[in-house]
Amino acid sequence: MPTHSRLERLGFVPETGGRPCLWLHAASFGEVVTATPLIRALLDDFPAHALVVTTMTRTGAERVQAIFGDRVRHHFLPLDYPLATRRFVARLDPQLAIVAETELWPNLLAACRRRRVPVVIVNGRLGASTYRFYRRFAALSRGMLTSIAWIGAKSPEDAERFTALGASAGRVTVTGALKFDLALDEGLADASETLRLSWGKRFVWIAGSTHAGEDEQVLAAHAQLRHHDPTALLILVPRHPQRFEAVETLCRERGESVVRFSENPSVNSAATVLLGDTMGDLMRLYGCADVAFVGGSLVPIGGHNLLEPAALGVPVVSGPHLESLREIAESLAEHQARLEVADADALAQVLIALHDDNERRLGLGAAGRAVVAANRGALARTRERIARVMHQK
Repeated sequence: MPTHSRLERLGFVPETGGRPCLWLHAASFGEVVTATPLIRALLDDFPAHALVVTTMTRTGAERVQAIFGDRVRHHFLPLDYPLATRRFVARLDPQLAIVAETELWPNLLAACRRRRVPVVIVNGRLGASTYRFYRRFAALSRGMLTSIAWIGAKSPEDAERFTALGASAGRVTVTGALKFDLALDEGLADASETLRLSWGKRFVWIAGSTHAGEDEQVLAAHAQLRHHDPTALLILVPRHPQRFEAVETLCRERGESVVRFSENPSVNSAATVLLGDTMGDLMRLYGCADVAFVGGSLVPIGGHNLLEPAALGVPVVSGPHLESLREIAESLAEHQARLEVADADALAQVLIALHDDNERRLGLGAAGRAVVAANRGALARTRERIARVMHQK
């Protein structure tokens, strides 16, 4: 793990040793996951360049290190102060800056403009609340966006919002969502199957990336499911590592027999909840499940990645709070690849129905996998435009 985050926040990063540099910023864990296929593509497309990846959070940094090791260099993004950002950009001297999703920092963009570093936004999205925020500072937003070399927008709506804020229409392209191009690690399916077989024949469902106020509802639904089938197993994976202990305590208070994945992944027959308390194993655990509930959606968070279980052919269930990925959610629902529930009782009813209807469960999973396959292509479009900007550089 990086040990000099405080100095890095002030722009004190080492130079790249004479190698040309590409710099990609992915704010946190979720953005790193989304950007992973693009990072791999950049390593293939520009092998002579040093690739620097910055994050805002330590969990994002840990994910970068876990996936890429020393193939990329990680730093924390500097604070948006003029001296810090100028120092950071001068020391990296990147040929291109790539921002994953939308995180616009005025001083950082000004530092790039000062050194003639082109900036592109990939997988760009502007939710309604973010759009309203930037509109409050219309002149500043216009100044930032007019300096962007290219924006790859997730949807036509996102593209319209970028241009309404001041981006040149000729520099905005609707690429689709990079999340559809998620790469499944080789051996993932086998690893999930091996793990699942070690648990014996039982119905397994997962609640991934859950938040406070959501775990209680998930456990209430699981209690109803266990009344229907006492052998059912819940894999509960909180979104944030600092909540692992509290969620384990909550499970025990609710009368569940809990096993921590980090301590005993084999799971004995008496366990009713497997607590996913490791980083980077969510996909393997999704692959073990008969049904996946994706968190951040029963509470007003905006939802998390619905496509991870869908890509594995696992039926997807979510709550109604999906503001951060509305287009993806609607696409899955339109193709009968996602079920939406409002509360714990509705979640329990769906789980029991899918428990008893193997054909419907398999159909939902197959539909989700088909939606992911049909919408791939954002990565190829993004790679092509990045290569074009690099050539113009």
